[in-house]
Amino acid sequence: MDATESDFLVIGAGLAGLYAALGAAQYGRVCLLTKTSISETNSAWAQGGIAAAVDESDSPQLHREDTLQAGRGLCDEHAVDVLVREGPQCIKDLESLGVAFDRTPSGYELGREGGHSRRRIVHAGGSSTGQRVVARLSELVLQNPHITLIEHSPVIELLTADGACVGAKVVREQTEQIVLARATILATGGAAALYARTTNPPGATGEGIALAYRAGAELADLEFIQFHPTALAVPTARSFLISEAVRGEGAYLLNPDGERFMLKYDERGELAPRDVVARAIFEEMRRSKTDHVFLSLKHLKPALVRSRFANIYEACRQYGLDLTRDLIPVAPAAHYTIGGVRTNLWAETTVKNLFAIGEVACTGVHGANRLASNSLLECLVFARRAVEAAVRQESSEFRVASSELKNCERQGTSMGLTSEEHCLDQIKRVMTEYVGLVRDRAGLEHAIHELSRLESRSSGLLKDQALVARLIAQSALLRTETRGVHIRSDFPNEDPAWQAHIIVHKDRPLRLEKQLQAGSP
Repeated sequence: MDATESDFLVIGAGLAGLYAALGAAQYGRVCLLTKTSISETNSAWAQGGIAAAVDESDSPQLHREDTLQAGRGLCDEHAVDVLVREGPQCIKDLESLGVAFDRTPSGYELGREGGHSRRRIVHAGGSSTGQRVVARLSELVLQNPHITLIEHSPVIELLTADGACVGAKVVREQTEQIVLARATILATGGAAALYARTTNPPGATGEGIALAYRAGAELADLEFIQFHPTALAVPTARSFLISEAVRGEGAYLLNPDGERFMLKYDERGELAPRDVVARAIFEEMRRSKTDHVFLSLKHLKPALVRSRFANIYEACRQYGLDLTRDLIPVAPAAHYTIGGVRTNLWAETTVKNLFAIGEVACTGVHGANRLASNSLLECLVFARRAVEAAVRQESSEFRVASSELKNCERQGTSMGLTSEEHCLDQIKRVMTEYVGLVRDRAGLEHAIHELSRLESRSSGLLKDQALVARLIAQSALLRTETRGVHIRSDFPNEDPAWQAHIIVHKDRPLRLEKQLQAGSP
């Protein structure tokens, strides 16, 4: 089997992967792998922007307080401290790389979103932030002679030797190949596309979580899947995200009777955190026996709406809706994977030389509910930390040479890359019906049974997708309370006894730990 060697292997080409690859390229050779193309990532779909305390009226401390409040008692405070303290510098770094953020004569044009006490969301191209930032970093990656980009090459297993990750086995042009590296950085994104109704691209089905799990890494907080409150709900449309920034500019949520309802649920109204808004919408839909509520911008200045939310305006037009005049039907959709591969403050997993960054990782920053626009910031902060930690590794030599590949432990499954579409549809149906926004014991037990059956009958990527779905359902069954985005109809209240993290490992039963991080930064 062919094998290549690199100093750094980065798996995934979203914001976290691109930023890590550019950083690592200053210290050695980088191989950047993506299972699709460099242009097809979750980050490119991000509309809201990047949260950072860059304004004089703001501070890292205020950003910290908002993040902790949104996280419902499960944020790791050390990780949040790192995020809010190092975030502003990451914004400056992006600008130095040529990212043009939206500005006014007095400074950044800052937006405000649910859960934020200040305007602190920086944007690039209005609601096209992810697309603009990813496009610029992609351009730099393609120009960098120290980065080898390999597209359309899914990773089918991580390779380990003596308990350390030494690289990965990939499929390139229908042939299995080995890529060796002294540091492997996992940046594969989340798993929200395991649901039928999702704001994610089709590839976000959690394979990176499965790769790390099979290699022996611990996972954490998998039960926390964030549903974005306001995805477009038109029968012929995909679940296009209507950015939270729309509500940040003053849009109202209306029930089918035309009444604003959010103030009944939270004094912050439409600017309450996402878990509160999503649950309120669910309750209104249940009460009125409908499958959507409405978003109204009719009271806002049309010129502002068209310029500030240009891509959302154009997307709505495709379905005969005018964002400035019509009521826009919206409903919650699976959006963000809060849990993932457990890491420390330097993005190190519990497997040596394996790092995880971005949505595939569980850093502890988000707790039980992600504060809006903290996700892209987390990508940047912990990508930079992963590179710093990888560079500090004691040995600059490869832990294993091509001639010694027979000694590698292969934790993955056989190639089996063609997943039957109807089986993936079954996974999505089970996840949507039984492991969705609101769960209960009977539904979760049924889901675990069905997903285990699908997993046992599958191979390759489909097996990994069923595995991740099952682990999410098992974690949700164990947490017998409602906390943040995890809503149990049979346990409707927060329970102080559950202020802990559910840890998953392939060789041990699910267990609880009070702290996610071992120590302070």
